[in-house]
Amino acid sequence: MNSLVIDIGNSSIKTGVFNMGKIVYIKRYETLDVILIREILNQLKPVKAIVSSVKKADVEPWEIYLSEQIPVTRFNLNMALSIKNHYRTPQTLGLDRLAAIAGVHVLYPGIDNLVIDAGTCITYDWVDRDGNYFGGSVSPGLNMRYKALNYYTSALPLIQADPHFTQPAGDDTTTSIRSGVQNGIRYEVEGFVKSYSKAQIPMNIVLTGGDSIFFDTVLKNSIFAAHIKIEPHLVLSGLNAVIQQHND
Repeated sequence: MNSLVIDIGNSSIKTGVFNMGKIVYIKRYETLDVILIREILNQLKPVKAIVSSVKKADVEPWEIYLSEQIPVTRFNLNMALSIKNHYRTPQTLGLDRLAAIAGVHVLYPGIDNLVIDAGTCITYDWVDRDGNYFGGSVSPGLNMRYKALNYYTSALPLIQADPHFTQPAGDDTTTSIRSGVQNGIRYEVEGFVKSYSKAQIPMNIVLTGGDSIFFDTVLKNSIFAAHIKIEPHLVLSGLNAVIQQHND
């Protein structure tokens, strides 16, 4: 039976349909409406759905329509049954972060996992082999850093990320910005990974989010390369795991 999973993020809405734990459909939208939901229902025939949102907004018309067609679950912080959440203020934990750690614990059981979600923000979240989660870190994402340098200064231009940039330092304004942003992220990522790896070996480094390929490039020549797993749809997988647990 197919399950529809919808993740409402800061900058886009990701939808996926799972069958027997495997993703059979994936698409990203800027917005959703009743027409698009009707198309998904007609084409893929999901029998249940789960919706997660990082935004505190009213229920959209498309979600009302969806709930009239099939059972819909709204993901909340009490639903990740496989995770022992020790976060001091659990009500403030982003649901996307919670779904990601729930997903990684299901995909890679019996081992410690560091999830690096490279999206609008970069988040670092550790869950141990027993499902204990104590917290993590949030920093500005790749594009946010470029935009901030332009927005908060009068002279620095807005430039695009370059996945092929390898210079240790810039020799003009554009490459200096790239060095600061991209090398800065590289050193940040390496620092977090080294910090966790000192205390916990073995472990997986699980990369997800829209910029995960950039992070894979950053880490592929490091000593941690053998530990890297790429899971671009980790949040969707976590939400699917949650809805299956609640329907067993």
